[in-house]
Amino acid sequence: MYDFKLSTTDKPTLYRDLAAAMEGLVAGEPDAIANMANAAALIFESVPGLNWAGFYRNVGGELVLGPFQGRPACIRIPFGTGVCGVAAATLEVQRVDDVSKFPGHIACDGASVSELVVPIVRDGRLIAVLDLDSPHKARFDAVDEDGFVKIGIVLTTRL
Repeated sequence: MYDFKLSTTDKPTLYRDLAAAMEGLVAGEPDAIANMANAAALIFESVPGLNWAGFYRNVGGELVLGPFQGRPACIRIPFGTGVCGVAAATLEVQRVDDVSKFPGHIACDGASVSELVVPIVRDGRLIAVLDLDSPHKARFDAVDEDGFVKIGIVLTTRL
């Protein structure tokens, strides 16, 4: 049984503990979908201020919805379109304080105001993007970005 109770007001400690919990959660499990599902659940339960946490998988050069926690989401996103699509096309983290100001933003959930998208890349190839949404403007800062990049690195070997 997994019972992760990560709780702290100190973000660096939260992300250190979350990365360690993530390593334990995905260790030894080769199935990418199972690992994405557990990762999304752990993130959603552990990180305050989120209304969506999940993955879009690279399927034939298009992002296809993967495991997530939150409201129903867009199923397919072309590379280069929206925050997730730009992250996929550029292989660069996208941190957006106000999605209404992001050119081409795709509003899957009108409650989402800020977004952080981390590409998961192995051997130069995009595997998926980790997408995090919040109903709070400017929810994500450099500490969040750094923490989720490290979590992405943990997941790279298991997706």
